[in-house]
Parts: sequence; structure tokens; C-alpha cells
Amino acid sequence: MHLPVLLEESLEYLKVEPGKTYLDATAGGGGHLSAIAKRAGESSTVIGLDRDIQVIERLQGLADLPSNIRLFHSNFSDIKSVLTEHGIGTISGGILADLGVSSMQIDNAERGFSFQQDGPLDMRMDTTSSLSAHTIVNEFSEKEIADIIFHYGEDRHARAIARAITRSRPIDSTMQLASIVTKSLARFQGKNSKHNKNPATRTFQAIRMAVNEELLSLEKFLEDASSCLEPGARLVIITFHSLEDRMVKQFFRTKSLQCICPPRHPVCTCNTRPSLQILTKKPIVASSQEIDFNSRARSAKLRAAEKLDELNQLDHP
Repeated sequence: MHLPVLLEESLEYLKVEPGKTYLDATAGGGGHLSAIAKRAGESSTVIGLDRDIQVIERLQGLADLPSNIRLFHSNFSDIKSVLTEHGIGTISGGILADLGVSSMQIDNAERGFSFQQDGPLDMRMDTTSSLSAHTIVNEFSEKEIADIIFHYGEDRHARAIARAITRSRPIDSTMQLASIVTKSLARFQGKNSKHNKNPATRTFQAIRMAVNEELLSLEKFLEDASSCLEPGARLVIITFHSLEDRMVKQFFRTKSLQCICPPRHPVCTCNTRPSLQILTKKPIVASSQEIDFNSRARSAKLRAAEKLDELNQLDHP
């Protein structure tokens, strides 16, 4: 069963109202998407994007899908071109993105996202793309694999893991890869070590992020999404990874600055005007009750910002 994370908080920060246009950039199981559409009502248009064609096809087949929803198969990084292509223009209500892999993708062993059930090394969110986990694991150099695990997985044992992977080739299944990673880390885990996560978690996460170019897509999405918002519309992002959360936090901060002159500059000469107002000084996290009901919510962080009217800002000192 699909359980949308931080659902009520998402609706609150989107400030869903009738008659406006909303966009769910990662439609996934449709939980957030349907809730937005129902609360906004038939006078609103709600757009759902997803880079996974299986997600779009499943949503299109739902009998109870609200009639005010429009679905498009697209990476959220292409939000600008999708809106232009379909003559939608700007978004008057808000944009939501729930990042990371969906529970439906993880639960499908054939997609190769999970180390807890055996399947092919795939991990592609968009099954039409050419790069897969199998290619990275079996064809990339030891240094390239180590760099991926260190950068995206933030694992200080990345070199040892990469060495074990390249020495164990060919590797064809998720369970085979998970076993190799676990064995390579065994000597680093002392008797008193506290490890709540499976040892393969960081490696699988890193390879998945590399396969799907998740950070590059997020960087482009943030810039384009904010430019598509009308004044007063909101951008709400839910992350599950520290690198993603850091990127969203920094983007919101940069877009909210009123001056970017050097600190010791006596007079502002940059003429910078903020385009976003941060609504969440600290990230919103799930309640203990939600975490008990949905363990995926444990690492979720929600940040939100509102688009400012740049024309009116010209009157401000």
C-alpha cells in the first residue's frame, strides 16, 4: 500500500485553494497528487509528472483518479518544456516534489532497487534510459565506482567496497551485490558497532542516484520550477537524503537573499532582489505517530518557499 509521506504538511504548505493550478513533479503512487486534486476541487487543474512510464500507466488506469488531473511522462527536470509544450504556462498554486525512489519501485524486485529481494541490477527510474546499475557495477573502473559511493553514499569505506565489487565481476543480481558489499564491510564493523541499516544501504543508494542523475536533475528542477511559479505560488520539496536536503536548503537561501555584496562592502551595489520567501526556517519532519505507521517517513524533510512579486520588490530599499 502506498503511503504518502508528510501528506497534511504538504497540503498545508502548498496552501491548496480552488481555482488554481498545481503540479506534483513526482506523481509516484498518486497519494499527494490525488489529495491535492480533491482539496483543490474541479475548478483547479492538477498536473502529475513522473519519469517512470509504469507509474503514469498505473495512474491512468485508476478508476477513482480525480478528473481534474493531467498526467505526463517526464523527468521533473524537464518541467519547463512540459508546461510550454502543453500550453500551461505558469503555475498559480504551487509545485510539490517528493524525491527519491517510490515504495512501489522498491517493492518490485524486477526493478532492481532493493537489496532485500533478488532481482536484476537495473535501478532505472526511467526504463527507457540506457545507463543501468549493471553497467556501473560491471563496466565502470574501481575509481569511478569508489567516487560514486563516496559522493552519493557518503561512505568512508567507498574504496574497499569498490575494490570488492571490481574483483567479484561479473555481478548480475541485487542479492549478489548486497552480499559482496556486506562482506567487504565486515572488518570495519566492531563488536560494539551500532548499525541499524543494512551495510549495503549506502552503496545501493549511491548507485541508484548515479544511474538516475538525481542531483543533476534536482539542480535543474529547482531553478526551472521557481521560474514557473506565479507570485504567491509555493514550492514544496520533500527529501530523504542529506545531499538533496542541503541542495534545497542552499537554493532557497540563495533565492531569498536581498544582497550578495561582500560583507564589508559599505553600500549595496549588487541590485539583488529576492525571488523566494522561505516558509520553513527548519525542515518539517514526520511525527512519531507517522513514523510508527510508515517507516519511510523517518528520514523525510520538508522545505517550502513562496514566490515573491519581483516587480513590487523594486519599490523596496
